[in-house]
Amino acid sequence: MTTNAEAGRWLAILGLGEEGVEGLGPKARDLLAKAELVAGGERHLALAQTLITGERLVWPHPLAQALPAILARRGRPVAILASGDPFCYGIGAFLARHVAPDEMIALPAPSAFSLACSRLGWALQDTATISFCGRALAHLAPLLQPGARILALSEDGRTPEQIAAYLRIRGCGGSRLTLLEALGGPRERIRTAVPEQGLPEDIAALNLVAIEVVAQAGARILPQASGLADDFFEHDGQITKREIRAVTLSALAPRAGEHLWDIGAGSGAIAIEWLLAHKANRASAIERNPERAARAARNATTLGVPQLAIIPGTAPAALADLAPPDAIFIGGGAQEPLLLETAWAALKSGGRLVVNSVALETQAMLLASQRRYGGTLTRLSVERLDALGSMQCLRPALAVLQWSAAKP
Repeated sequence: MTTNAEAGRWLAILGLGEEGVEGLGPKARDLLAKAELVAGGERHLALAQTLITGERLVWPHPLAQALPAILARRGRPVAILASGDPFCYGIGAFLARHVAPDEMIALPAPSAFSLACSRLGWALQDTATISFCGRALAHLAPLLQPGARILALSEDGRTPEQIAAYLRIRGCGGSRLTLLEALGGPRERIRTAVPEQGLPEDIAALNLVAIEVVAQAGARILPQASGLADDFFEHDGQITKREIRAVTLSALAPRAGEHLWDIGAGSGAIAIEWLLAHKANRASAIERNPERAARAARNATTLGVPQLAIIPGTAPAALADLAPPDAIFIGGGAQEPLLLETAWAALKSGGRLVVNSVALETQAMLLASQRRYGGTLTRLSVERLDALGSMQCLRPALAVLQWSAAKP
Protein backbone atom coordinates (compact mmCIF):
# COMPACT_ATOMS: atom_id res chain seq x y z
CA MET A 1 0.00 0.00 0.00
CA THR A 2 1.28 3.49 -0.85
CA THR A 3 2.01 5.43 2.31
CA ASN A 4 1.25 9.09 2.87
CA ALA A 5 4.99 9.84 2.79
CA GLU A 6 5.39 8.22 -0.65
CA ALA A 7 2.49 10.28 -1.96
CA GLY A 8 4.09 13.44 -0.63
CA ARG A 9 1.53 13.66 2.14
CA TRP A 10 3.81 12.89 5.04
CA LEU A 11 1.60 14.29 7.81
CA ALA A 12 -1.48 12.24 8.69
CA ILE A 13 -4.02 13.93 10.98
CA LEU A 14 -6.29 11.22 12.32
CA GLY A 15 -9.55 11.75 14.17
CA LEU A 16 -9.97 9.33 17.04
CA GLY A 17 -13.15 8.59 18.95
CA GLU A 18 -13.59 7.26 22.49
CA GLU A 19 -13.92 3.75 21.07
CA GLY A 20 -10.20 3.92 20.19
CA VAL A 21 -8.58 2.19 17.24
CA GLU A 22 -11.68 0.01 16.74
CA GLY A 23 -13.32 3.05 15.19
CA LEU A 24 -10.53 3.69 12.68
CA GLY A 25 -10.85 2.62 9.07
CA PRO A 26 -8.20 0.52 7.28
CA LYS A 27 -6.46 3.56 5.78
CA ALA A 28 -6.16 5.35 9.13
CA ARG A 29 -4.89 2.17 10.78
CA ASP A 30 -2.22 1.77 8.12
CA LEU A 31 -1.07 5.38 8.40
CA LEU A 32 -0.87 5.11 12.19
CA ALA A 33 1.03 1.84 12.17
CA LYS A 34 3.63 3.11 9.66
CA ALA A 35 4.21 6.50 11.31
CA GLU A 36 7.75 7.07 12.60
CA LEU A 37 6.39 9.67 15.01
CA VAL A 38 2.93 9.76 16.59
CA ALA A 39 1.88 12.91 18.46
CA GLY A 40 -1.21 13.43 20.59
CA GLY A 41 -2.55 13.85 24.08
CA GLU A 42 -1.86 11.18 26.67
CA ARG A 43 -5.45 9.93 26.32
CA HIS A 44 -5.16 9.64 22.52
CA LEU A 45 -1.85 7.81 22.69
CA ALA A 46 -3.27 5.38 25.25
CA LEU A 47 -6.33 4.69 23.09
CA ALA A 48 -4.13 3.96 20.05
CA GLN A 49 -1.25 2.19 21.78
CA THR A 50 -1.87 -1.20 20.11
CA LEU A 51 -1.15 0.24 16.65
CA ILE A 52 1.71 2.61 17.46
CA THR A 53 5.15 1.34 16.45
CA GLY A 54 7.02 4.63 16.13
CA GLU A 55 8.20 7.27 18.57
CA ARG A 56 5.52 8.90 20.74
CA LEU A 57 5.21 12.61 21.48
CA VAL A 58 2.83 13.88 24.16
CA TRP A 59 1.63 17.40 23.46
CA PRO A 60 3.68 19.88 25.50
CA HIS A 61 2.45 23.17 26.92
CA PRO A 62 2.48 25.42 25.02
CA LEU A 63 1.58 23.32 22.01
CA ALA A 64 3.91 25.23 19.69
CA GLN A 65 6.89 23.58 21.38
CA ALA A 66 6.02 20.38 19.50
CA LEU A 67 6.41 21.97 16.07
CA PRO A 68 10.20 21.59 15.70
CA ALA A 69 10.03 17.84 16.33
CA ILE A 70 7.19 17.44 13.81
CA LEU A 71 8.64 19.67 11.10
CA ALA A 72 12.06 18.06 11.46
CA ARG A 73 10.51 14.89 10.00
CA ARG A 74 9.06 16.59 6.93
CA GLY A 75 8.81 14.04 4.13
CA ARG A 76 8.76 11.07 6.53
CA PRO A 77 5.54 9.55 7.93
CA VAL A 78 4.17 11.36 10.97
CA ALA A 79 0.73 10.81 12.51
CA ILE A 80 -1.21 13.25 14.65
CA LEU A 81 -4.02 11.95 16.86
CA ALA A 82 -6.91 14.27 17.63
CA SER A 83 -10.39 14.01 19.09
CA GLY A 84 -13.13 13.58 16.50
CA ASP A 85 -12.82 16.13 13.69
CA PRO A 86 -9.34 17.73 13.88
CA PHE A 87 -10.61 20.80 12.02
CA CYS A 88 -13.48 21.51 14.42
CA TYR A 89 -11.94 23.41 17.35
CA GLY A 90 -9.02 21.00 16.99
CA ILE A 91 -5.35 20.71 16.12
CA GLY A 92 -5.93 20.67 12.35
CA ALA A 93 -6.12 24.42 11.75
CA PHE A 94 -3.03 25.01 13.92
CA LEU A 95 -0.98 22.52 11.91
CA ALA A 96 -2.31 23.88 8.60
CA ARG A 97 -0.63 27.21 9.39
CA HIS A 98 2.74 25.45 9.23
CA VAL A 99 2.21 22.60 6.76
CA ALA A 100 0.81 22.99 3.23
CA PRO A 101 -2.46 21.15 2.47
CA ASP A 102 -0.79 19.00 -0.19
CA GLU A 103 1.64 17.71 2.46
CA MET A 104 -1.03 16.36 4.76
CA ILE A 105 -3.90 13.93 4.78
CA ALA A 106 -6.75 14.29 7.25
CA LEU A 107 -9.14 11.49 8.17
CA PRO A 108 -11.66 12.93 10.63
CA ALA A 109 -13.99 11.04 12.92
CA PRO A 110 -17.38 12.49 13.91
CA SER A 111 -16.94 15.66 15.96
CA ALA A 112 -18.29 15.88 19.50
CA PHE A 113 -20.87 18.33 18.13
CA SER A 114 -22.07 15.82 15.53
CA LEU A 115 -22.26 13.07 18.13
CA ALA A 116 -24.18 15.34 20.51
CA CYS A 117 -26.70 16.34 17.83
CA SER A 118 -27.25 12.68 16.96
CA ARG A 119 -28.03 11.93 20.62
CA LEU A 120 -30.28 14.95 21.09
CA GLY A 121 -32.03 14.98 17.73
CA TRP A 122 -30.81 18.54 17.06
CA ALA A 123 -29.96 19.97 13.64
CA LEU A 124 -26.31 21.00 13.79
CA GLN A 125 -26.81 23.85 11.31
CA ASP A 126 -29.40 25.41 13.65
CA THR A 127 -27.22 25.05 16.75
CA ALA A 128 -24.60 27.49 18.05
CA THR A 129 -21.27 25.89 18.92
CA ILE A 130 -18.46 27.07 21.16
CA SER A 131 -15.40 25.63 22.87
CA PHE A 132 -14.18 26.63 26.32
CA CYS A 133 -10.85 24.86 25.89
CA GLY A 134 -8.56 27.82 26.50
CA ARG A 135 -11.42 30.23 25.85
CA ALA A 136 -13.09 32.60 28.33
CA LEU A 137 -16.60 31.82 29.52
CA ALA A 138 -17.59 35.41 28.66
CA HIS A 139 -17.83 34.43 24.98
CA LEU A 140 -21.11 32.73 25.86
CA ALA A 141 -22.94 36.04 26.41
CA PRO A 142 -23.85 36.86 22.76
CA LEU A 143 -25.15 33.32 22.25
CA LEU A 144 -27.69 33.55 25.07
CA GLN A 145 -30.84 34.25 23.10
CA PRO A 146 -34.32 33.06 24.15
CA GLY A 147 -34.90 29.52 22.91
CA ALA A 148 -31.37 29.18 21.53
CA ARG A 149 -29.65 25.81 21.40
CA ILE A 150 -25.95 25.83 22.19
CA LEU A 151 -23.32 23.08 22.28
CA ALA A 152 -20.31 23.92 24.45
CA LEU A 153 -17.12 21.86 24.63
CA SER A 154 -15.85 21.80 28.21
CA GLU A 155 -12.24 22.24 29.24
CA ASP A 156 -12.66 19.76 32.09
CA GLY A 157 -15.16 18.42 34.61
CA ARG A 158 -15.48 21.82 36.30
CA THR A 159 -16.69 23.64 33.21
CA PRO A 160 -20.39 22.59 33.40
CA GLU A 161 -20.79 24.13 36.86
CA GLN A 162 -19.02 27.28 35.66
CA ILE A 163 -21.49 27.45 32.77
CA ALA A 164 -24.39 26.93 35.17
CA ALA A 165 -23.16 29.71 37.44
CA TYR A 166 -22.78 32.04 34.46
CA LEU A 167 -26.32 31.28 33.32
CA ARG A 168 -27.67 32.05 36.78
CA ILE A 169 -25.88 35.40 36.82
CA ARG A 170 -27.24 36.29 33.36
CA GLY A 171 -30.84 35.49 34.35
CA CYS A 172 -30.97 32.18 32.48
CA GLY A 173 -30.87 29.87 35.49
CA GLY A 174 -33.98 28.01 34.33
CA SER A 175 -32.27 26.80 31.14
CA ARG A 176 -32.09 23.08 30.44
CA LEU A 177 -28.61 21.58 30.41
CA THR A 178 -27.75 18.17 29.00
CA LEU A 179 -24.41 16.77 30.12
CA LEU A 180 -22.91 14.48 27.49
CA GLU A 181 -19.87 12.63 28.82
CA ALA A 182 -17.33 10.48 26.95
CA LEU A 183 -19.46 10.40 23.82
CA GLY A 184 -18.92 7.44 21.53
CA GLY A 185 -17.11 5.28 24.06
CA PRO A 186 -17.95 2.61 26.61
CA ARG A 187 -18.20 5.24 29.40
CA GLU A 188 -20.75 7.38 27.54
CA ARG A 189 -23.31 8.96 29.86
CA ILE A 190 -26.06 11.54 29.23
CA ARG A 191 -27.82 13.43 32.03
CA THR A 192 -29.95 16.56 32.31
CA ALA A 193 -29.93 19.37 34.86
CA VAL A 194 -31.22 22.88 35.50
CA PRO A 195 -28.64 25.47 36.69
CA GLU A 196 -30.77 26.92 39.47
CA GLN A 197 -31.35 23.41 40.84
CA GLY A 198 -27.70 22.36 40.82
CA LEU A 199 -25.57 19.94 38.81
CA PRO A 200 -24.17 16.48 39.60
CA GLU A 201 -20.73 16.44 41.23
CA ASP A 202 -19.26 13.44 39.40
CA ILE A 203 -18.96 14.93 35.90
CA ALA A 204 -16.30 13.33 33.71
CA ALA A 205 -13.42 15.50 32.50
CA LEU A 206 -14.32 14.72 28.88
CA ASN A 207 -17.72 16.28 28.44
CA LEU A 208 -19.88 18.56 26.34
CA VAL A 209 -22.76 20.71 27.59
CA ALA A 210 -25.93 21.19 25.55
CA ILE A 211 -27.83 24.33 26.54
CA GLU A 212 -31.45 25.10 25.79
CA VAL A 213 -31.73 28.74 26.81
CA VAL A 214 -34.64 29.89 28.96
CA ALA A 215 -34.48 33.64 29.54
CA GLN A 216 -36.19 34.62 32.77
CA ALA A 217 -37.69 38.03 33.56
CA GLY A 218 -34.91 40.61 33.75
CA ALA A 219 -32.38 38.47 31.88
CA ARG A 220 -29.61 40.51 30.25
CA ILE A 221 -30.09 39.34 26.68
CA LEU A 222 -27.95 41.16 24.13
CA PRO A 223 -30.03 42.53 21.24
CA GLN A 224 -28.87 41.52 17.77
CA ALA A 225 -29.01 45.09 16.41
CA SER A 226 -26.45 47.82 17.03
CA GLY A 227 -27.26 50.56 19.51
CA LEU A 228 -27.36 48.74 22.86
CA ALA A 229 -29.03 50.65 25.68
CA ASP A 230 -26.54 52.86 27.50
CA ASP A 231 -27.10 50.99 30.77
CA PHE A 232 -25.56 47.86 29.26
CA PHE A 233 -22.25 49.67 29.71
CA GLU A 234 -20.44 50.85 32.81
CA HIS A 235 -19.47 54.45 32.08
CA ASP A 236 -18.76 57.87 33.60
CA GLY A 237 -20.74 59.78 30.98
CA GLN A 238 -17.96 59.40 28.39
CA ILE A 239 -19.97 57.20 26.06
CA THR A 240 -21.37 57.54 22.56
CA LYS A 241 -25.08 57.56 23.35
CA ARG A 242 -27.33 54.82 22.06
CA GLU A 243 -28.96 56.60 19.11
CA ILE A 244 -25.71 58.20 17.93
CA ARG A 245 -23.92 54.89 18.40
CA ALA A 246 -26.39 53.06 16.18
CA VAL A 247 -25.86 55.59 13.38
CA THR A 248 -22.10 55.49 13.92
CA LEU A 249 -21.96 51.69 13.64
CA SER A 250 -24.02 51.93 10.47
CA ALA A 251 -21.48 54.37 9.02
CA LEU A 252 -18.54 52.19 10.09
CA ALA A 253 -20.26 49.28 8.29
CA PRO A 254 -18.52 46.33 10.01
CA ARG A 255 -17.75 43.34 7.80
CA ALA A 256 -16.61 39.91 8.88
CA GLY A 257 -12.95 39.71 9.87
CA GLU A 258 -12.24 43.44 9.81
CA HIS A 259 -10.15 45.43 12.28
CA LEU A 260 -11.35 48.65 13.94
CA TRP A 261 -9.39 51.38 15.64
CA ASP A 262 -11.59 53.06 18.27
CA ILE A 263 -9.66 56.22 19.16
CA GLY A 264 -10.69 57.90 22.39
CA ALA A 265 -12.62 54.77 23.32
CA GLY A 266 -14.10 55.94 26.63
CA SER A 267 -16.40 53.12 27.73
CA GLY A 268 -15.41 51.04 24.69
CA ALA A 269 -19.02 50.95 23.45
CA ILE A 270 -18.24 51.42 19.74
CA ALA A 271 -15.45 48.82 19.71
CA ILE A 272 -17.57 46.35 21.69
CA GLU A 273 -20.51 46.60 19.32
CA TRP A 274 -18.11 46.28 16.37
CA LEU A 275 -16.90 42.97 17.84
CA LEU A 276 -20.45 41.80 18.50
CA ALA A 277 -21.25 42.30 14.80
CA HIS A 278 -19.20 39.20 13.86
CA LYS A 279 -17.08 36.76 15.85
CA ALA A 280 -14.14 37.15 13.43
CA ASN A 281 -13.92 40.92 13.91
CA ARG A 282 -11.04 42.56 15.76
CA ALA A 283 -10.85 45.90 17.54
CA SER A 284 -8.21 48.05 19.22
CA ALA A 285 -9.52 50.55 21.76
CA ILE A 286 -7.12 53.47 22.28
CA GLU A 287 -7.73 55.29 25.57
CA ARG A 288 -5.35 57.55 27.49
CA ASN A 289 -7.34 57.63 30.76
CA PRO A 290 -6.36 54.52 32.80
CA GLU A 291 -9.70 54.37 34.65
CA ARG A 292 -11.67 54.51 31.41
CA ALA A 293 -9.38 51.93 29.79
CA ALA A 294 -10.00 49.54 32.69
CA ARG A 295 -13.73 50.24 32.48
CA ALA A 296 -13.75 49.46 28.76
CA ALA A 297 -12.04 46.12 29.45
CA ARG A 298 -14.67 45.26 32.07
CA ASN A 299 -17.46 46.18 29.64
CA ALA A 300 -15.93 43.97 26.96
CA THR A 301 -15.87 40.98 29.30
CA THR A 302 -19.41 41.59 30.56
CA LEU A 303 -20.77 41.84 27.02
CA GLY A 304 -19.03 38.75 25.72
CA VAL A 305 -16.07 40.12 23.75
CA PRO A 306 -13.09 39.86 26.13
CA GLN A 307 -10.77 39.78 23.11
CA LEU A 308 -11.02 43.58 22.79
CA ALA A 309 -7.45 44.94 22.73
CA ILE A 310 -7.06 47.88 25.11
CA ILE A 311 -4.27 50.23 23.99
CA PRO A 312 -3.29 52.76 26.68
CA GLY A 313 -1.94 56.03 25.39
CA THR A 314 -2.68 59.07 23.30
CA ALA A 315 -3.17 59.08 19.54
CA PRO A 316 -1.48 59.45 17.16
CA ALA A 317 1.59 58.16 19.07
CA ALA A 318 -0.31 55.12 20.40
CA LEU A 319 -1.20 54.02 16.87
CA ALA A 320 2.37 53.33 15.73
CA ASP A 321 2.53 49.57 16.32
CA LEU A 322 -1.09 48.59 15.64
CA ALA A 323 -2.18 46.32 12.81
CA PRO A 324 -3.62 48.34 9.88
CA PRO A 325 -7.31 49.16 10.29
CA ASP A 326 -10.25 48.50 7.99
CA ALA A 327 -12.23 51.17 9.83
CA ILE A 328 -11.47 53.96 12.29
CA PHE A 329 -13.74 55.72 14.71
CA ILE A 330 -12.60 58.88 16.46
CA GLY A 331 -14.85 59.83 19.33
CA GLY A 332 -12.32 61.87 21.23
CA GLY A 333 -9.04 63.59 20.51
CA ALA A 334 -9.84 64.66 16.96
CA GLN A 335 -8.46 68.07 17.82
CA GLU A 336 -4.97 66.59 18.31
CA PRO A 337 -2.55 67.85 15.65
CA LEU A 338 -2.04 65.43 12.75
CA LEU A 339 -4.49 62.83 14.14
CA LEU A 340 -6.89 62.99 11.19
CA GLU A 341 -4.02 62.90 8.69
CA THR A 342 -2.40 59.95 10.49
CA ALA A 343 -5.67 58.05 10.66
CA TRP A 344 -6.44 58.61 6.99
CA ALA A 345 -2.93 57.53 5.97
CA ALA A 346 -3.19 54.33 8.05
CA LEU A 347 -6.59 53.34 6.67
CA LYS A 348 -6.67 50.56 4.11
CA SER A 349 -8.11 51.19 0.65
CA GLY A 350 -11.87 50.82 0.94
CA GLY A 351 -11.72 51.52 4.66
CA ARG A 352 -14.10 53.82 6.49
CA LEU A 353 -13.27 56.75 8.78
CA VAL A 354 -15.99 58.14 11.05
CA VAL A 355 -15.51 61.08 13.41
CA ASN A 356 -18.10 62.48 15.83
CA SER A 357 -17.78 65.94 17.30
CA VAL A 358 -19.81 68.38 19.41
CA ALA A 359 -17.18 71.13 19.77
CA LEU A 360 -17.22 73.92 17.18
CA GLU A 361 -13.43 73.96 16.92
CA THR A 362 -13.34 70.27 16.02
CA GLN A 363 -16.29 70.67 13.70
CA ALA A 364 -14.34 73.26 11.76
CA MET A 365 -11.58 70.66 11.32
CA LEU A 366 -14.13 68.14 10.08
CA LEU A 367 -15.39 70.61 7.50
CA ALA A 368 -11.84 71.07 6.23
CA SER A 369 -11.28 67.30 6.18
CA GLN A 370 -14.46 66.76 4.20
CA ARG A 371 -13.28 69.26 1.61
CA ARG A 372 -9.90 67.50 1.40
CA TYR A 373 -10.91 63.83 1.50
CA GLY A 374 -14.58 63.84 0.53
CA GLY A 375 -17.27 61.91 2.35
CA THR A 376 -20.37 63.26 4.07
CA LEU A 377 -21.14 65.56 6.97
CA THR A 378 -24.28 64.77 8.96
CA ARG A 379 -25.75 66.66 11.87
CA LEU A 380 -27.29 64.27 14.41
CA SER A 381 -29.69 65.61 17.00
CA VAL A 382 -31.61 63.64 19.61
CA GLU A 383 -34.28 64.84 22.02
CA ARG A 384 -35.34 62.82 25.06
CA LEU A 385 -38.30 63.01 27.37
CA ASP A 386 -37.59 65.06 30.49
CA ALA A 387 -39.45 66.82 33.29
CA LEU A 388 -40.43 70.46 32.96
CA GLY A 389 -41.79 71.41 36.34
CA SER A 390 -44.99 69.42 36.78
CA MET A 391 -45.13 68.70 33.04
CA GLN A 392 -42.94 66.99 30.47
CA CYS A 393 -40.85 68.15 27.54
CA LEU A 394 -38.43 66.85 24.97
CA ARG A 395 -34.99 68.08 25.97
CA PRO A 396 -32.36 68.14 23.22
CA ALA A 397 -28.95 66.57 23.79
CA LEU A 398 -25.84 68.20 22.33
CA ALA A 399 -25.97 67.93 18.56
CA VAL A 400 -23.24 65.81 16.97
CA LEU A 401 -21.57 66.56 13.67
CA GLN A 402 -20.48 63.30 12.04
CA TRP A 403 -17.96 63.10 9.23
CA SER A 404 -17.94 59.78 7.40
CA ALA A 405 -15.62 58.99 4.50
CA ALA A 406 -14.46 55.91 2.62
CA LYS A 407 -10.87 55.80 1.37
CA PRO A 408 -10.50 55.11 -2.36
